[in-house]
Amino acid sequence: MDFKRTEEQELLLESLRTVYERGDFEEYFKECDRNHAYPSKAVEAMVEAGFSSLGIPEEHGGTETDLLTQVMVAEEAHALGWPSLCWINFSTEVDDILAFGNEQQQAQILEYALQGRKPFTLGFTEPQAGSDSAAMATTATKRDGKVYISGVKTFSTSADMAPFMLCVARSGVNENPYKDFSMYLFPMDREGVRISKLDKIGNNMCGTFEVYLNDVECDESDLVGAECQGFYQLMKNFEVERITICAANVGMARCAYDEALRYAAQREQFGKPIGTFQLIQEKLVDMRIKIENMQNMLYKAAWKKDQGESVSIDSSLLKRYTGKAAFEVIDDAMQIMGGIGYVNDCRISRLWRDQRVYRIMAGTEEIMVHTAGRALVKEAR
Repeated sequence: MDFKRTEEQELLLESLRTVYERGDFEEYFKECDRNHAYPSKAVEAMVEAGFSSLGIPEEHGGTETDLLTQVMVAEEAHALGWPSLCWINFSTEVDDILAFGNEQQQAQILEYALQGRKPFTLGFTEPQAGSDSAAMATTATKRDGKVYISGVKTFSTSADMAPFMLCVARSGVNENPYKDFSMYLFPMDREGVRISKLDKIGNNMCGTFEVYLNDVECDESDLVGAECQGFYQLMKNFEVERITICAANVGMARCAYDEALRYAAQREQFGKPIGTFQLIQEKLVDMRIKIENMQNMLYKAAWKKDQGESVSIDSSLLKRYTGKAAFEVIDDAMQIMGGIGYVNDCRISRLWRDQRVYRIMAGTEEIMVHTAGRALVKEAR
């Protein structure tokens, strides 16, 4: 594996940095964070520069790009200070719909993705079904040639902005829950859909919601993939979702490290820069080691996915390690910055608040032990 950047990748990253610098977004992001507002101005600039088209097939108006390049771009955006959960390249959604969606669904979803608009919110987690996906209770009941979906989904990202929901529901066909779930794609403005915003401690620029589904009428053509295969499709979704999430982990850690390193080189106490003190140097060295390790694991997992190899174990190991390591890097960055790192005017505080959920979402770090550990033992047998 050679992860030396290609000329095309270098040009993409340089273009990204240019757009970001020209936009001078940092004060704008502070304002959006303070007002709990989506950073639409910055998103529009990135869409105009073509970054939303990466990974979308040419026949749908996109730019064919491998996953490794996409995670490099997402990582770089977050390293510059781009807010988490607001990036405009939707690798997970694109992969889902290309893998399981019909032609009409693909056309609809990819059109929104090209616009830099999150095409669908994920209707997976429920109040009683977090790590235990098999406990999902939302139902899909067939009546008179239609399908009616009822239940409650929670922690649905951007449910206020996404035009569709990709929803997992019980079909009521099999007693085994793993063989009873089906996926449906339906518009969020359909009758019977109601949302309620959750008040959370971070990621203020991106809303998270509970979604109440009361006999939401769907056509059978709204089925995504095969009936009763929704659980297995969900597991495939997690593989790509975890890789893309980890690109944000690496990028946010880099952002915090770069800021702390500059501060340590300039901030003087006791007559000398604090970066000359060995305890500060120890933090910086360990932070750099963690970033190198995270980045290598990320690139390897993305490369394996691009080669068509299984990443079921890799994505779990990556998710567990980068979630913890990124938070440790950001937390050490705040410690190096001291009091100034704890005030909202410093973006370290935003990174510290925002990244913490990455140890929970798309599979907690504890569940990653279960999924990877079980697979490792099975592999050894």
